[in-house]
Amino acid sequence: MEFEQSFLREAVEKLASTPNLSRNKAELVTKSVAKKYGLHFLPTNVQLLQACNEEEKSKLKQVLLRKPIRSISGVNIITIAATSASNSCIWAQCIYCPKGSNSPQSYVGTEPVIQRAIRRNYDPFLQVSDRLRQYSLMGHGQFGNKIEVIIVGGTFPGLEDDYKEWFIKRMFDGLNNSESKTLEEAQLLNETAPNRCVNLTIETRPDYSKERDVDEMLRFGTTRIEIGVQSIYEDVIDFAKRGHTIQDVIEATRTVKNSALKINYHLMPGLPFSDFDKDLDMFRELFANHDFKPDYLKIYPTIVLKGTRLYELWKNGEYKSYSSGELVEMLAKAKKFIPKYCRIQHVGRLIPANEVEAGYKETNIRQLVQQKARQLGINCQCIRCREIGFKIRDGILPEKIEMTRMDYEASGGHEIFLAFEDLKKDIIFGFLRLRFPPSSHRKEIDSNTALVRELKVMGTTVPIGLDPEKIQWQHRGFGKQLMSESERISKEEFDKKKMIVISAIGTREYYKKLGYEKEGVYVSKVLN
Repeated sequence: MEFEQSFLREAVEKLASTPNLSRNKAELVTKSVAKKYGLHFLPTNVQLLQACNEEEKSKLKQVLLRKPIRSISGVNIITIAATSASNSCIWAQCIYCPKGSNSPQSYVGTEPVIQRAIRRNYDPFLQVSDRLRQYSLMGHGQFGNKIEVIIVGGTFPGLEDDYKEWFIKRMFDGLNNSESKTLEEAQLLNETAPNRCVNLTIETRPDYSKERDVDEMLRFGTTRIEIGVQSIYEDVIDFAKRGHTIQDVIEATRTVKNSALKINYHLMPGLPFSDFDKDLDMFRELFANHDFKPDYLKIYPTIVLKGTRLYELWKNGEYKSYSSGELVEMLAKAKKFIPKYCRIQHVGRLIPANEVEAGYKETNIRQLVQQKARQLGINCQCIRCREIGFKIRDGILPEKIEMTRMDYEASGGHEIFLAFEDLKKDIIFGFLRLRFPPSSHRKEIDSNTALVRELKVMGTTVPIGLDPEKIQWQHRGFGKQLMSESERISKEEFDKKKMIVISAIGTREYYKKLGYEKEGVYVSKVLN
């Protein structure tokens, strides 16, 4: 142990004294020290970070930080899985669904998030605690963390009421590192906790996104709802045995937006009864048709897994999947339809290649799509492709930052997408989603109310209470300016009397400083 500590200390000291340290340089330095000690292995970055004092850790974390993408968009993401029981999905008839063992029905059981959940018997407290500990070891901040929690695993609103209440409370308990008696107590504690939930996402189905479902998810502290749309064509979802209609999708989208929530569509190009042109047209229609226009997309191209009805169709020659080349080309061409207000969250699922019988097997499908788009001269305008964190990673630095505005109609209401951008460099620093709903089932929202559905500033996460470093963009007043402009627009241009914000539990303190007070599940402010 003493020998190991001596080696780690020398490695850390040499790393800290190396000018212009890069990841490649760090590896060479560590190798040279390992050679001196006669070692034939290198320590992990976590071991090196654990051997650092606070000054060294501050200096080295940007180089030794594992998976920097985890916090490059302004938050640390923790994905946890709900029940593995067979009733985790209230439908469970989709032809592509793997129905994995000891996993939610839509998972094979080997995905990283499911493996972590299995190890902790699907306990949300333990899942969250484990991820927080890993983030700390990876150098993603020791305090004041902004945490985005995503709950996956079937149709959460369709689970038993007692289980849902327990699961959400335990999730907040995990963030708070203490056990509360009630959900409300856990939420109140999280408002000022070191690890605050700044976004809570729940996955569900379009037919389980009715008003009663939305009300429950709002009570839980949800700020974004992800729905399994898969396709916007009736013949496609009918054959896939989805068990809902496109009208369900339209109504769910409207209800979610009019409740001030954000909405994320899951799409599955490559399903039976679709093809290259039809899938491509689906992306065009998504943003041309006012009934859809999602804020976020997760694209999970169809793959064939053993044990599914789709596998039998493929085996009998009744279904043919995309080749990787066809899929990459279609998705690259689809990028030209993605507007500035939408963010493509994911492209592809993390399923081991040996589990896939047909369809893409590449784990870097997103990068392949981006490369193909560049070859085709297509410049993707989605939020993720323009985020400041990714631009800096690629060596692109901003020049001129200005506030921009984009108006559009969606789901019967008027939307305004405000953003801070560098138009020349095609960079986005932060944005706000402002909505003027035609109506809402929520008692807090009337005809005189404007809605802020999202406020976000990107770049590497700046812990709560700290000042930004030179290339960090949070805590520079962008959020406050976006809120001020949204209030001005609402009052002067639309004659609204009140602003409602879909505040996450962990962002209520921020809005209090801007003059907002709690009103039901929201925070609100009278526009004087």
